[in-house]
Amino acid sequence: VQLQASGGGLVQAGGSLRLSCAASGSLFNINSIGWYRQIPGKQRELVARISNEGNSYYADTVKGRFTISRDNAKNTVYLQMNNLKPEETAVYYCIRLVNGVLPIGSWGQGTLVTVSS
Repeated sequence: VQLQASGGGLVQAGGSLRLSCAASGSLFNINSIGWYRQIPGKQRELVARISNEGNSYYADTVKGRFTISRDNAKNTVYLQMNNLKPEETAVYYCIRLVNGVLPIGSWGQGTLVTVSS
């Protein structure tokens, strides 16, 4: 299963963006999917993940502002990001998770989100 993140762009602080993670392959709906981000100069970090049953987890820093969802019919996972902050400027990646928590496969190019102050 190959995943492609898209939807990034330039937004002002306090604004919103919706990222999409589109998958190829019919096994998408049995995989947990995670959204990660890499802020320049920092390690990649988990933002949110969603199980194949739709159970979600969020990093404390995004709780209440970000929402992860999935549409298995469209083989797509979304990340709705509201009230974005300049420090959340990063490349955002989506990836399959093994056992619900371990990233597996290629990170791909990700999608760049730039939040201006």
